[in-house]
Amino acid sequence: MREALLGLAFAISAIGRSSATVELKPSAAAFDDLPAKFAVDVGEAGICGALEIADPADACSALRRGGVRSNGNGNGTDLVRFALIVRGNCSFQDKIVNAQTAGFRAVIVYDDREKVDLVFMMVDPKDITIPAVFISNEAGQSLKEHAQVGTGECCIYETRIETGWTVLAISFISLIVIFGILALTLFVPRRLLYWRGRTHHVKHVDDKIVAELPSFAFNSARSSDKYTREVCAICLEDYKDGEILKSLPCQHEFHLGCVESWLKKGGLFCPVCKHDVRTKRACQETQRETGL
Repeated sequence: MREALLGLAFAISAIGRSSATVELKPSAAAFDDLPAKFAVDVGEAGICGALEIADPADACSALRRGGVRSNGNGNGTDLVRFALIVRGNCSFQDKIVNAQTAGFRAVIVYDDREKVDLVFMMVDPKDITIPAVFISNEAGQSLKEHAQVGTGECCIYETRIETGWTVLAISFISLIVIFGILALTLFVPRRLLYWRGRTHHVKHVDDKIVAELPSFAFNSARSSDKYTREVCAICLEDYKDGEILKSLPCQHEFHLGCVESWLKKGGLFCPVCKHDVRTKRACQETQRETGL
């Protein structure tokens, strides 16, 4: 049960879709975005810097150097630079690598089309060492205006979003886990009981029944009228005077040791006539009780 719940928690945490928010300061305007798949995360604390429009705007070739610039407040503090890049004309990989080579510390790519859904930028992680996010065209135009003025900060913060597909996936996985737990709870105990029953239900005549069967010593002088035969049908050895025989309810007799071993090891029937020893005994007891 514990392992199943831990597996469910892991699946839910893995499905939760990583996202980020781009925020302009001091205006506090915020825009939703999606981070590049397999690129560097911005971290829980986020990252802030001065926003600059890439030159060229699509960043499909070498960019003018980025790096750091003074924040303009006279305290000697510098801001790292973010590159604002328009989508199109080359891959996301090329755009991010070119900005990274020019010294920018983060990349914001905005869509070149209006009113379309955000997409994940697929990149090769071995070439990427800076965070990169994707925003809508509308958000990009707002950031572009902000960058042209050249004041304030732009910050990227990590957030978590839950989409309809995420909720559906979580519900589906939850159902699988619940049905799995129910199956284990109901099916496994039944199978255990079944196999235990098979293990303990050994087919043999009860020891008490075997002990109650009549025994007597063999006497060859009376063999013609007392015994059905003079050879044990189990071991095929002749009876000898003084040997102890045991008689079954069907009146067939055998060596004591032979017939006891036969019945205790799974022989439910007489070796000669195949009559069930337990049934015969039950019939005799019924007749005895009814006086027949």
